[in-house]
Amino acid sequence: MANPASRDQFAAVKGVDTPRGVSRNHMTRLVPTLAAAALLVAGSAVNAAAQLIAAKDGPIVYGHHHLNTANVAAQKKFFVDTLGGKAITIGTNNTEIVEFPNVLIFFRANQAPTGGTRGTTVNHIGFSVPNLRQMVDKVKANGYQMITSSEAPGREVKDDIAGPLQPGGASIAFALGPDDVKVEFLEAKQQTIPITLNHVHFFNPKNTEMQAWYVKTFGAKPRNGGAFPAGDLPGVALNFSPSAEPVVATQGRALDHIGFEVKDLEAFCKKLEADGIKLAVPYRKVPALGIAIAFITDPWGTYIEMTEGLDKIQ
Repeated sequence: MANPASRDQFAAVKGVDTPRGVSRNHMTRLVPTLAAAALLVAGSAVNAAAQLIAAKDGPIVYGHHHLNTANVAAQKKFFVDTLGGKAITIGTNNTEIVEFPNVLIFFRANQAPTGGTRGTTVNHIGFSVPNLRQMVDKVKANGYQMITSSEAPGREVKDDIAGPLQPGGASIAFALGPDDVKVEFLEAKQQTIPITLNHVHFFNPKNTEMQAWYVKTFGAKPRNGGAFPAGDLPGVALNFSPSAEPVVATQGRALDHIGFEVKDLEAFCKKLEADGIKLAVPYRKVPALGIAIAFITDPWGTYIEMTEGLDKIQ
């Protein structure tokens, strides 16, 4: 968002992918995701804290997507009624969010986005599902546009599902949610829960430089040799595709910012500053949610929130 004052006000109350083709990268990528899913099913508590199950597996994990929207009800119809997320309220201010395994979705209500996710540094978000046909049919039945044919070049697309590029690969599909949020679904037949976070997909003309930055800054494990470079954190893949066209910053768009959950966030912020990374919003605590937050912007304009405590929110 362009207005720093409104951004601060918001912060105070707040709160394997394949558009270019699935390769062995995706089979490798599914292992940690499915392992996390199995652990989630084994757990007894069904609450927001349980949803960030991967938080126990590393000092930095993915935490949340934060969307700008003028219509929260429409977003809930998509993410809850269609995709199967769970609507909950958290904190003393009853912040309304949607939870999925390993990701929470926050809404910046009454803020119409300036555009969708395509054309920004974060082209789309991705979930894995055990039955892709079932998910696609539900998305279409609820009135949302499937865009697989335009987003999966080089693949055979049949009835809005793009088949694998090679034997043993995964089938994928793309949809547009409210406010033109682009979402990918990747089929993981051995997955034991209906849906879980799979990836965040960045597009950038300098995608390899972007990969290196996220590996260095957040400790993602680099992965190369597939359809595009990637970096893995517990429960999520960060994928980096080259973009032939320039991309713009995320602030103000449908996906305003992405979020990482960080252990000992205050110390991490000091390290970032020592490394020459300026904090857009300094470390602070948010008593209403019982968490701490800080913001940075990557060199290409991706707005990033860092939190500590989302994994414990009830």
